[in-house]
Amino acid sequence: MGKNPVVPYLLIFALGIGLIFFMSLYGLDQKKEIASQNDDGKTEETTDSAEFDAEAVAQGKCIGCHGGDLSGGMGPGLVGTSLSKDDIKAIVKDGKGTMPAQGITDDAELDAMADYILSLK
Repeated sequence: MGKNPVVPYLLIFALGIGLIFFMSLYGLDQKKEIASQNDDGKTEETTDSAEFDAEAVAQGKCIGCHGGDLSGGMGPGLVGTSLSKDDIKAIVKDGKGTMPAQGITDDAELDAMADYILSLK
């Protein structure tokens, strides 16, 4: 009887799947630590609403759809918008159409985001 040439490949496959599974579990345990690291690998302190930087949040969350200068892209332009402050706050908080909610629920942070968007010219 000859050896089955598929067996080593099945063992490597099973080992790889097992390794991926255990690495994902390790990553879930480290999720908060990983999320709090910046690009340099240094841990950032969590910010409270007094330190909320609306411009940085907009650059991080909005430019993908609204363009690098927020004048429009896949999403509408935010520069010179005709939306009211309350409309902007509602859209940022709850989303609208294909735009998802942005995870900002603090009233002071919503005010800061709306003020920043309304200041764009």
